[in-house]
Amino acid sequence: MRIAVPNKGRLHEPTIELLERAGLHLVDGADRKLYADTVDPDVTVLFARAADIPEYVADGAAELGITGLDQQRESGTDLADLLDLQFGQCRIVLAAPEESGVESVADLAGGTVATEFPRITREFFEEEGVDVDIAEVSGATELTPHVDIADAIVDITSTGTTLRMNRLGVVAEVMSSSVRLFARPDAVGSEKVEQVRTALDSVIAASGKRYLMMNVPREKLDAVEDVIPGLGGPTVMEVAGEDSEMLAVHVVVDERDVFETIASLREEGASGILVTEIERLVE
Repeated sequence: MRIAVPNKGRLHEPTIELLERAGLHLVDGADRKLYADTVDPDVTVLFARAADIPEYVADGAAELGITGLDQQRESGTDLADLLDLQFGQCRIVLAAPEESGVESVADLAGGTVATEFPRITREFFEEEGVDVDIAEVSGATELTPHVDIADAIVDITSTGTTLRMNRLGVVAEVMSSSVRLFARPDAVGSEKVEQVRTALDSVIAASGKRYLMMNVPREKLDAVEDVIPGLGGPTVMEVAGEDSEMLAVHVVVDERDVFETIASLREEGASGILVTEIERLVE
């Protein structure tokens, strides 16, 4: 089975890191190679441009693909969206010069909109019932209104800094995007595809979680359980070599709750509290 992943750019490193954390370690994955094996003999990684990945998957060159939702929408391919990988978040927005007086989508009727996303832009204006001319460009989209090529743009933004630097104001949000795991519809449900999806999902589920282990006097167990904001109930075990009055309690909590939880646990008599990171969490 092949997984198509971005070969460069801002999505490459986070994608490779996610695969590694999920246990799909790359073997001989040197730069400039088209393919890389993984420690799973049945899984190969195919490197491609992020924009080309939906077509690679749709055409059968790969069963799975990792790329942005915006790239899949722009490609027009019919793929199954299996999992939001929760990185590469961005928005595609409609923006116009601040001094243009454009305050709504309707204000652009009969105008020209420049974009690197002609399909997404066309569908957006069709849904809005507004007729515009679309000028497809391949870069520096934000400059086009200032050189009389377009009245507005549809472009990708993460922080909005580039738009502000070019004196462009957001008129409307076209769509939000993040990196997703896509599959060919006929590959959905296969054993290997499900194994990969579960492995990636386990890394995402573990993000921001911590594993707490502690010793708790038996008579304090109920009080300790009351202050644990855990993922389900805690695991409670007898402490080997101790008298029957001491228990070992293990629980998964959100990282943001660790500081206050430890303070509350100590007040309730917990001791020997150990906090560790979680690499993967299969729910």
